[in-house]
Amino acid sequence: MKVLTLYQYKLLSDHEQYDLLFTQGDFLDMVIEGNSRFAVYALFKFFVEVEYNNKENKIISLKSFVTGEIMDKYTRLKL
Repeated sequence: MKVLTLYQYKLLSDHEQYDLLFTQGDFLDMVIEGNSRFAVYALFKFFVEVEYNNKENKIISLKSFVTGEIMDKYTRLKL
C-alpha cells in the first residue's frame, strides 16, 4: 500500500483505519489510567492512539495525530 497522509487516513472508514493500524502500524508504548489502556502506534508519518476500556472489554476510541498533548503522556520522563 502507498503511504497515506494523516488527512487521507482520517478520510478512511473506521474499519479501514483499524485494519491499516493493526496490520501496518508499529506499537510504541502503552499507558494505563484507571479502567483504560492507551496504546500508541506509529503509522506512516503520524501516530495513532487507541483507547481500550478494560472493564467493558472493548475499544473506545481511535485518535490520529502528528504532535501535541496526546503524545506528551508517552514522553514523560520518570525520575
